[in-house]
Amino acid sequence: MRGQGHPNPAAEKAIAELNLLASLLDSRWRIPGTSVRYGLDALVGLVPVLGDVATGLVSAYIVLRARNCGAENGLVARMLGNVLLDTAVGSVPILGSIFDVYFKANNRNIRLLRRYLQR
Repeated sequence: MRGQGHPNPAAEKAIAELNLLASLLDSRWRIPGTSVRYGLDALVGLVPVLGDVATGLVSAYIVLRARNCGAENGLVARMLGNVLLDTAVGSVPILGSIFDVYFKANNRNIRLLRRYLQR
């Protein structure tokens, strides 16, 4: 998929689906009167431990699908690092949800995947 010079329809469809999932987790809604966006990750993260574990598993699923789209080991490791950081810091009550609003690990990972596959 990488470096082929033409788009792979299956990979493009998968990335579009992953982008929707990442947007739902990280940037689905906007705080009124601001440009700050948040998603289910910040909301579900308010539930101690369980919320962060649940969103961490969904984030790991995004990384697994990215691997299936052609992401190499180095990129997968970086994406998993983003997920682990998001899950670890996100587990801190209240402050973790604020971190989730600004870090947006899933959106970040989709951008990394797109950039990688376009090279």
